[in-house]
Amino acid sequence: MRAIGFIILLVFYSVYIGKMVLQRRQGIQTDQIAKGTRRDKVFYIELIMKAATNSVVIIEVISIVSVKPAVPSYVRFVGMILGFVGDVVFALAVITMKDNWRAGIAENDKTEMVTAGIYRFSRNPAFLGFDLVYLGIMLMFFNCVLLLVSVFAAVMLHLQILQEEKYLPQVFGESYLTYCSKVCRYLGRKR
Repeated sequence: MRAIGFIILLVFYSVYIGKMVLQRRQGIQTDQIAKGTRRDKVFYIELIMKAATNSVVIIEVISIVSVKPAVPSYVRFVGMILGFVGDVVFALAVITMKDNWRAGIAENDKTEMVTAGIYRFSRNPAFLGFDLVYLGIMLMFFNCVLLLVSVFAAVMLHLQILQEEKYLPQVFGESYLTYCSKVCRYLGRKR
């Protein structure tokens, strides 16, 4: 089970880092989290989110290495499935976004709105992928510290989504608002 936990994390962060490297080769600065000179609410949410998501990785690795499974095997199995689904969802999000993918609010970059592929079913599939991986690893290697850090990171990711939802109508206008009226924040389509 430990090897599977490491594979889930390896796939997820290979996609994340691999995409950043590929975009950097094209002169694209993917990581926009808490960058720039502004010191407003968005900056501090991004800064705390970055610290939280970095902390999760450390606690996940420590948990995989040191935690003896205390939950039933079927719970660990569900966690494994959720972790792999999170990997797939995240990879599809990053691939579908092409060179429009950024981490953080990129005020100075010109990007295109993406509504195809997995974005037809989720406005935030990359964030959904994060949450599924967090939940999966937490179920596989449950401990209170991992629970607290994972929940805190998921809350910070949600606050980031809320900041992006305030920003994106300024960039994409009515087409973004129409998109929001049709596709759910995390998963599903609206009628």
